[in-house]
Amino acid sequence: MRKGVNKYYPPDFNPEKHGSLNRYHNSHPLRERARKLSQGILIIRFEMPYNIWCDGCKNHIGMGVRYNAEKKKVGNYYTTPIYRFRMKCHLCVNYIEMQTDPANCDYVIVSGAQRKEERWDMADNEQVLTTEHEKKQKLETDAMFRLEHGEADRSTLKKALPTLSHIQEAQSAWKDDFALNSMLRRRFREKKKAIQEEEERDQALQAKASLTIPLVPETEDDRRLAALLKFHTLDSYEDKQKLKRTEIISRSWFPSAPGSGPSSKVGSVLKKLAQGRRPTPAGSPITVGDLGIVRRRSRDVPESPQHAAETPKSGEAQVPQGTAQDRPTSPGDCPQEPAKTPKTSAQEGSCQDKPLSSPGSSQEAAEPPDRPHPCAVSSSLVADYSDSESE
Repeated sequence: MRKGVNKYYPPDFNPEKHGSLNRYHNSHPLRERARKLSQGILIIRFEMPYNIWCDGCKNHIGMGVRYNAEKKKVGNYYTTPIYRFRMKCHLCVNYIEMQTDPANCDYVIVSGAQRKEERWDMADNEQVLTTEHEKKQKLETDAMFRLEHGEADRSTLKKALPTLSHIQEAQSAWKDDFALNSMLRRRFREKKKAIQEEEERDQALQAKASLTIPLVPETEDDRRLAALLKFHTLDSYEDKQKLKRTEIISRSWFPSAPGSGPSSKVGSVLKKLAQGRRPTPAGSPITVGDLGIVRRRSRDVPESPQHAAETPKSGEAQVPQGTAQDRPTSPGDCPQEPAKTPKTSAQEGSCQDKPLSSPGSSQEAAEPPDRPHPCAVSSSLVADYSDSESE
């Protein structure tokens, strides 16, 4: 049983003899705190009134630190008792003693520590000053001093009256509790609504950008910096459409890529034929070889030994048989002779080497002796396409 405040009374309890449960249990209501009560010492919970420096460990002890201190009475200031407190430092084995100062409404360090000076002048700080003992005695005995002191108090009141009225007006504004509560709740609702809207905007932005990090509230510097930046693509949709239309309009109707179809193959063959032809000089006659025509022997008429014997040698000269007017200018102008008519060697080789004259020319010069008559029955004209690509 910690204290005698319970409702249980033992059977041998006698109110006339014991009086109370504390006397029955022979204990004090404060228990361990009153173990030195016979010496006039009571153990209390003391709180440090200001910042100090411990003399034992030289550590700082802040204001508000609490200790179990021994409290005892050491004197009186008039009728006000002076108490002394003794406590042990929580950082070392040093003991600190402090006592009250009723004259200055303060605490004084007796031993074991030093005060950290953070005091100021109460008059400069416009605080209420306590009246000294000598001044009190003079006010009670000297009438003139009492009158002068009253005039000084009234002048001080006139100076402080505007400040006091302002304080009273400020206090009267907060007097209506219902209005203050309504205003506070209204501000709270507005602030809560703004916070919810901001959270919804942040969630929408996170969902749009696929972000999982929390977004901090934007500041004025962020808005100013965002206004200076401009993000845009190199080409807009309209510019891309205009560029595509321009390309379509400027594109050729016919395919230009090689190998796209049969027409491209025909064009490539004609192009190669044109490149393979060598331009003839203006003054030289056009020959059958220049036109890409090759004369081949007919397979119907075999070559007889007599025909081979009549072929002149390369070293022999031949007499021209006629002028250019008497000879035909083309194979179609030559008269067709019967196949049984024997041919000379001059007539057989004439169509292989004789050049064709142009229609408007009047060449009167005689042919060379190695050029025979161009018309022969056993020969035929065939176009030569060996330079073109074989399909």
